[in-house]
Amino acid sequence: MLTDPDGFESSALRTPWNKGRLVGQNQKRPHKPKDVWSIRVRLEIAGSLRDLALFNLAIDSKLRACDLVSLRVDDILSDGRIRERTTVVQQKTARPVQFELTAATRNALAAWIDQAGRRPGDYLFISRLRKSPHLSTRQYARIVHGRVESAGLDSSAYGTHTMRRTKAAQIYRKTGNLRAVQLLLGHTKLESTVRYLGIEVEDALAISEQVEL
Repeated sequence: MLTDPDGFESSALRTPWNKGRLVGQNQKRPHKPKDVWSIRVRLEIAGSLRDLALFNLAIDSKLRACDLVSLRVDDILSDGRIRERTTVVQQKTARPVQFELTAATRNALAAWIDQAGRRPGDYLFISRLRKSPHLSTRQYARIVHGRVESAGLDSSAYGTHTMRRTKAAQIYRKTGNLRAVQLLLGHTKLESTVRYLGIEVEDALAISEQVEL
């Protein structure tokens, strides 16, 4: 092992503490399908239209929290109907990303918009705080943790990035198509998608073995 004149290990040879690890928000695990349905059923039984619409939209859109909470009615509504697909410009990258809205999500959004009296130009999810025009990312995080706890899950293992990763992780598991997931998440680099999904070498080799030439 090389050392510097003072006897310490050379910084050029030190391995970053987080090399190969998922850190920060990337540690938040995605929901399993059974967890999605468990939370969704609880919201339906409770008649919580806002949280159901927010939950479904978060999974379908795969948006970052900052983009999700700042959505307006116009982003998902056209000619009085919820769109099946829509495009949003991401705040972090200033790049557009497209996503689908499933029938369940469209129904939940329509019910919420009607109940809350939301109109074109309005934010979809308003804040109860006067100083904030729409739901804040902190409020959104509290909602996510509350719903996770209601399903009997460890809330410390989940967060807002759980919602962003859930559908993307399922798409990857079922198809192994990293490029598709990259486009859906709006990542500029494929390497970012690999890190985000926590893909290991064994996963990559397993996918490679399925392709015969």
